[in-house]
Amino acid sequence: MKILVDTGQQKKKHDLKHACMERLGAELNVVPLPVGDYVLVDEKVEDVLNRKKHRGIDVKKLDLLGSYKVSVDTKRDIAEIIGNICGQQHDRFRDEVILAQRNQIKLYVLVENADGVSTLADLDRWENPRAKMKKWIRGADGSRKQVPVSPNATKGSTLAKAMRTMQEEYDVRFLFCRPEETGREILELLGAMEDGKKEN
Repeated sequence: MKILVDTGQQKKKHDLKHACMERLGAELNVVPLPVGDYVLVDEKVEDVLNRKKHRGIDVKKLDLLGSYKVSVDTKRDIAEIIGNICGQQHDRFRDEVILAQRNQIKLYVLVENADGVSTLADLDRWENPRAKMKKWIRGADGSRKQVPVSPNATKGSTLAKAMRTMQEEYDVRFLFCRPEETGREILELLGAMEDGKKEN
């Protein structure tokens, strides 16, 4: 099986999942993808790749739009998805989700974590470690006291609510797994594994 990996995936930061995918029989090829980080190469995708190769030109980001129906986007941890949904990356992330929806691409966002979060219900109960971080400050009277570093750190319940809203509005699906499970999960979601599953 051939899997396309988006050029936006930073080198060396995805070695664990890529090694797992290769052990399971995947051949990974890096190209720019319009939506998501991973795509299964089927006949339509292969046709685009072959036509570009025949003409001696590189695949561009939008060349593959309309050639695939399922993509997996991965997030290294819960903090990254907080930035995508509740932070400065929100507009960019929402644009990608809308692009997927408008092109009938089922987008799975797979959030890696070692926090024991495997469902949105788990995320409702998740406590952001940033909310517990404290720093020392000196008061006007010279006394020292500890105060929260991030008093407005995003709560798990807030993030889960935003994810549910996006799922309903844009038909994106948020899933969770441990880092060592990511490679297999990607292949299953793409339908590359015979025992593949697509719902949480």
